[in-house]
This record gives sequence, structure tokens and C-alpha cells, in this order.
Amino acid sequence: MNSTTISPAELGGKWKGGSAIELIDVRTPVEYREVHVEFARNIPLDQLDPAAVMQARSRSADEPVYVVCRGGGRGEKACEKFHRAGFANVINVAGGTLACEQAGLPLVRGERAISLERQVRIAAGSLVLLGAILAWFVHPAFVGLSAFVGAGLVFAGVTDTCGMAMMLAKMPWNGCDEATSCDAR
Repeated sequence: MNSTTISPAELGGKWKGGSAIELIDVRTPVEYREVHVEFARNIPLDQLDPAAVMQARSRSADEPVYVVCRGGGRGEKACEKFHRAGFANVINVAGGTLACEQAGLPLVRGERAISLERQVRIAAGSLVLLGAILAWFVHPAFVGLSAFVGAGLVFAGVTDTCGMAMMLAKMPWNGCDEATSCDAR
């Protein structure tokens, strides 16, 4: 299913024109804290409850909800969540935060962090290397660790769902607490 999209330039034009924009950033709290569109609020994709978002709105139900992520993929998944919950007026920001930055939308920058994508590559590579080393020096059965990680990467590529990324997103260094609040939500 392809959701309706809006370019960052169009979104910025609406915002500059005084339109009330409800923009939900569905990236992880750490990604949001690093850089986000000034008028976005953070609700990570794995915590997104479309019914709760729509119920808490102060805007008219006729006004659209805009969603943004890093590059557009998670935004598309967020739109699908809204559609499955019966809410059709949801628009994905094409190209995500990266495109918003290129289009000159106002951004808030915070502390730099290792992206979730890089964390997955580091973890997967480390596990494959560990499996190979253990298979070589300890027991050949440890090659199964490398095979398991490889199979997980193939599954992630085919389904566009990464279990390792979902686990890493829940790690303490990827979340927010009172001291490092990402948003008032």
C-alpha cells in the first residue's frame, strides 16, 4: 500500500503560511534528539497507537496528520498503521528528515549519536566475526551463530523488518528519560 506523500518544501510552505501542522516523527528517541523538524513531536513507530493519537488531537478530524522518519520507510509503515486503524487522512513526508534538512525546514539539533542503522551493522558484524572466531578456535558448531545472523539479515532485507533493530531500539542508550527528554509528547 502506498500512502499519500507531501514534499518537505510543500510541508514547509504550509507551515510558513500559518497552517496548523501536526507532524509526528516516528524515529527512535535518540534519532529524534539528534535532529528533528522544529514543529515535530516524537512518537516512535514501535509505540505508535493511531487511535490514541487521534483521540488526543485538539485539531479537527478533517485536518491531516503528517508523519516523518529518517528517509521515508518508517513513515510509510506509520501511515499503514493509521490506515489499518481506520484513519485515512495521514500523509508521509517524502524523503523524511534528510529531505527536510535539504529543503531548509527549521531543525532542532541536539547531541550526536550512533544511528540505529549503524548500531545494527556493528552488532551484526561483531556477531558474525565472533561466530567465525569461535568456530575456528573452539568448536565448528559456532558457525551456526554466523549463519543465524546472516539469515536474520536476509529476513530483514526481504521483509523490511529488522528484529535486531527493534531490540537495539529498546536499549537504554537509545531511549529517553527525564534527564534526556526527547519531547513532551
